Amino acid sequence: MKAKVYKSTGSWYLVKTPEGISWNARIKGIFKIEGITSTNPLAVGDEVEIEPEDGSRERAVIQSIQPRKNEINRQSPSTRSQHHVVAANLDQALLICTLKEPRTSRGFVDRFLVACEAYHIPAVIVLNKIDLYGKKEQATEESWRSVYTKVGYAFLPTSLPQGRGLEAFRQCLEGRITLLCGHSGVGKSSLINQISPTLSLKTHSVSGWSGKGIHTTTFAEMFDLPFGGADNRYTGASGIWTGRHQPAGIVSLFSGNAQPDRQLPIQ
Repeated sequence: MKAKVYKSTGSWYLVKTPEGISWNARIKGIFKIEGITSTNPLAVGDEVEIEPEDGSRERAVIQSIQPRKNEINRQSPSTRSQHHVVAANLDQALLICTLKEPRTSRGFVDRFLVACEAYHIPAVIVLNKIDLYGKKEQATEESWRSVYTKVGYAFLPTSLPQGRGLEAFRQCLEGRITLLCGHSGVGKSSLINQISPTLSLKTHSVSGWSGKGIHTTTFAEMFDLPFGGADNRYTGASGIWTGRHQPAGIVSLFSGNAQPDRQLPIQ
């Protein structure tokens, strides 16, 4: 029976069949993937084959995993020589950024874009909370827009209080499997709740004294969207694994995207 991994909680996985039936599934015995170097053999988005466990209608055993079309990884926190697969089989990745409450750095954005290019995943930059921006942040927004659109990236400003960019955000997600990344507090869950209120994802306000958010997403999890498509939310990207690319190798990752002189301004 075919199914897709929607959530991983240790040794158990929440999987869903094409008919929309959910199963709690586990790997039976030692599950090996040839040449595996990651700390987790299965990730959210993986396509698997399952069999009901001992006639159960709720529990299943994962028998095999289908080849991935892509994946995005982060460095393992325990073993630097290994990586952890965040999500697999993605159509695109959206990086949710803010220039205030909390502030996202250019270096953070660039690392994320390098990773997406390395794993052949189209990337979109979403700049949220634009209603909070003063003259300094507005100038930074225009600078970012100029830099990233020139090298071929879609750049989407959004504001929940003003309702700006929300329809474009919804259209960007429609019919696609999307990874949403970003610092805690940038508004990943709030944006999804606004365009899909029935999900009622957990949110939390930004801490006033630090200007930083509180983690409400501690692992990757997929949610079906009512207008078509699916959202994988994941907090953080500072540890996204880009491999052992030298500067020349990083530049070469972008050689096929646009003009021959296209370069990513890495900071």
